[in-house]
Amino acid sequence: MRKVLQLFCAGAMAATSFAIFSINAHPANAQTNVPIAVLLPDSASSNRWEADDRKYLQADFDAAGIKANIVNAQGDANTQITQAEQAITNGAKVILFVDLDSGSGSTIIADARAAKVAVIDYDRLTIKGGGADFYVSFDNVAVGKLQGEGLVAAVKAAGIKAPKVAELNGSPTDNNATLFKQGADSILDPLYKDPTSGWTKVADQSVPGWDNQQALTIFEQMLTKNNNKIDAALAANDGLAGSVISALANQGLPSIPVTGQDATVGGIQYILAGKQSMTVYKPIKQEADAAAALAIAIVKGTDTSKLAAGTVDQTSGGANADGNKKMPAVLLTPESVTKANVADTVIKDGFRTWAEICTGDFKQYCTADVMAMSTMEATMSATMAPTMAQ
Repeated sequence: MRKVLQLFCAGAMAATSFAIFSINAHPANAQTNVPIAVLLPDSASSNRWEADDRKYLQADFDAAGIKANIVNAQGDANTQITQAEQAITNGAKVILFVDLDSGSGSTIIADARAAKVAVIDYDRLTIKGGGADFYVSFDNVAVGKLQGEGLVAAVKAAGIKAPKVAELNGSPTDNNATLFKQGADSILDPLYKDPTSGWTKVADQSVPGWDNQQALTIFEQMLTKNNNKIDAALAANDGLAGSVISALANQGLPSIPVTGQDATVGGIQYILAGKQSMTVYKPIKQEADAAAALAIAIVKGTDTSKLAAGTVDQTSGGANADGNKKMPAVLLTPESVTKANVADTVIKDGFRTWAEICTGDFKQYCTADVMAMSTMEATMSATMAPTMAQ
């Protein structure tokens, strides 16, 4: 009997291992009649998907008393398609997902539409095909603008008069990466084009799949090609920023101004240590709450018009003839984070804690003045409030 059971278990694991990974709380094919399916993209491009989005979404569904199955494709588009198919088979009414590329994303949306399952594009807009029913994200052009402005401020603070700048962009298959670059270019391109600014772009490359190891190799090649003379780097997220920092360290070079995004623990640690200039904080709980509220409303059959009051053009400016020019959307506002306001942003919001940041070698950078900033500002606000009321 034991041998039979072992053979059965081995067969079941082999049949599902290509699609479901140990990081998932529950195997996708073990739950039926689950109304909400969440398909996360990976763990490698950013820690946020498993460390933040999963917990916030699950908490919202639990609070509403609605079952949801949250799985992760671990960077494999075919796996994500299989997960979507399984969710539809298991009776999902809503698929909330982050696509790995717009091609596979449009396949998932088409399959869902055929089965009368609603779809929410979460964080990334699928720009091929007919489009999802809703889009929940941040103003991603604004994210890029904050990065561009942050780099300009950091270069100025470092006293660099004629910076040679390298740009390390996100995945070419991720529409968000295109929007980040659009925003950053609006700030940096005028400087590159102005001969009196002293700014020169010496390298500009996208990183396939947001892969941090590939980013390390790419930036090392950028350094070699430019004889190690790169004065600043626009990195599209904290993972890519970490690759820049590692490449510099490997060559024994000093830190340079470098941007980031996602306000990861590692990104905040590097900011406090003076190795990274800034990150973009996208209050992920707000994003997760908005997406969960939409999914719950769809399941309950309640009105969604006030939950997604904005719209987004999913046609890529008309390039996608099958797209939706006015897709209902929730677009949230990102924030820039530097050493000066870590305490008053990610700490104050409860998104990060000093306990998770101030560990190991980074504990030395958690000085009293940095940690006291939010307390001081809160005290000042409380003191000024009665006066302002008068």
